[in-house]
Amino acid sequence: MSDTGSGPSSRNASVERGERQSDTSDSETTDIRRINQQPFSREGRYDPNRFRLHFEKESKEEVEKRKKLAREKVLQQVSDKELEVDINKIYPSEKGLGFPRRPSWNYEMTRENLLKKEEKSYRDYLDELHSRNPPDTLSHFEHNLETWRQLWRVLEMSDVILLIVDIRHPVLQFPPSLYHYITGDLQKQAILVLNKADLCPPPLVIAWKHYMASQFPHLEIVCFTSHPGQPYSTVLQKKRMRKKADWGHAGGPIDILKACQNITAGRVDLSSWEQKIQRDAVAERFDGECDDGAESVLMEHQTDSAMELSSPSQELYKDGILTLGCIGFPNVGKSSVINSLVGRKVVSVSRTPGHTKYFQTYYLTPTVKLCDCPGLVFPSRVNKQLQILAGIYPVSQLQEPYSSVGYLCERTEFLSVLKLTHPSLLEKDPHDRNQESEKFNWTAWDVCEAWAERRGYKTAKAARHDVYRAANSLLRLAIDGRLCLCLRPPGYKQWEKHVDLQDIMVLQGRTTEEEGTGDRDDEEDGESSTEPEEERDRDADDDEDGDDEDEGFGHPRQKDNKPPGFTVNMYDVLGENECA
Repeated sequence: MSDTGSGPSSRNASVERGERQSDTSDSETTDIRRINQQPFSREGRYDPNRFRLHFEKESKEEVEKRKKLAREKVLQQVSDKELEVDINKIYPSEKGLGFPRRPSWNYEMTRENLLKKEEKSYRDYLDELHSRNPPDTLSHFEHNLETWRQLWRVLEMSDVILLIVDIRHPVLQFPPSLYHYITGDLQKQAILVLNKADLCPPPLVIAWKHYMASQFPHLEIVCFTSHPGQPYSTVLQKKRMRKKADWGHAGGPIDILKACQNITAGRVDLSSWEQKIQRDAVAERFDGECDDGAESVLMEHQTDSAMELSSPSQELYKDGILTLGCIGFPNVGKSSVINSLVGRKVVSVSRTPGHTKYFQTYYLTPTVKLCDCPGLVFPSRVNKQLQILAGIYPVSQLQEPYSSVGYLCERTEFLSVLKLTHPSLLEKDPHDRNQESEKFNWTAWDVCEAWAERRGYKTAKAARHDVYRAANSLLRLAIDGRLCLCLRPPGYKQWEKHVDLQDIMVLQGRTTEEEGTGDRDDEEDGESSTEPEEERDRDADDDEDGDDEDEGFGHPRQKDNKPPGFTVNMYDVLGENECA
């Protein structure tokens, strides 16, 4: 399971974390890789590994095959048509790509009998799924029954479900089977939240919104961003010392409120929620930041005994309280949405898939309750490389990241963005490198080697280019939105003249489409809808060497003299001189 070119310490630690086994799983097979193992004492009552991610293992032969391909395959820019993704191809209805349902039960059953019934039902679900889908056709998806149980409880408790997706690739994270189960079997309503809207050009935001509305006509759809007007201005621009995240400045809470008002139709008094949004807006205008102590938030931790023998409530809005369940894949920003709705940090945020381990509830107001569910990866037919770039699989646990780097480079202008020098030109004069680099054929391995050279990544013993670490760094840039890959809906056309364009630009915190890649003050640079830097510093999945820091590449941008009619390519996100 070794990775050529990687430093031994980082490589071995990553593999070791993934291969350790635990007896806490409901799906104990040799085909499952248990990720993010945490040390704990057997005498302790709490097992921290109970809710860790369980994904299917890949064979050593598959890994080596992709690694060889990354060394040999010449990268070719794909056509714009290749960026279009159809939800019906990601979740084909004939393949049975549903999700495990909670089996029926009654109060006469014991706890042990209930758990055994759930485990049997889950095994039957996996057998049926694999029987209808040949090997290597399924994406990575969650194999930990404990985490699926969290979803069942949240669905049962909630009156309205917030299905949160990343606007850069929403169809990857919107399983139709879940939507139809919510609206059909449970007879509840769902709201699709297109999160991280600041990372996409406004016309593309509108295009995705219209596409999802055409596929699901009765679905309420809102756009959301936790950090409007704060795009990355360079690929490595991040200050370690920065003002704390301003959760009260989000764009979209009022739209979620309006959607809930349409659904509840006056059956719940939401005036307190509306007043809270107005207070947060006033505090932002006068103070520039919200007072964390202004309002207390009641938080409830759910216990096992409360969850295991609880039936779905047939009564909506019980006691006049609206319960909003927040459900989504890892890294779509569920915790950031909750923090933004509350107006201050109540949930820790991380780009590590599986960071939220256990569902919790928060009283936003006396009549509105939020319920946060751990991120769940549903089975689909999405390309695994694209799944990695969407942040669904932990980057630090990848045995072979190079093919994902190649997939990214074929869909972005990586040379102009990263200012790479082809490895074969490293001995030449620096002035001739960039021009000649464009004439060379690039492989994914070349890109990683060139990035390792640019960033100074070396292996510990031999001082070779640490291509494994470089590949991980590039993938993190993509996940964070600093090297932005945005997919498009089928039949994508330009929406620059749409009547809603101005509203989207206001939501994003910009007044013109070119704004967002313009001049910014270096002291307040670089935060998008992912998460604040202080949380990343504590993230166990973060680069220990500070890949995300500004190490001399993040100089303030010089103002360009743009000719009339100049248009910024929002897919590149970065300008021509940002890595210079």
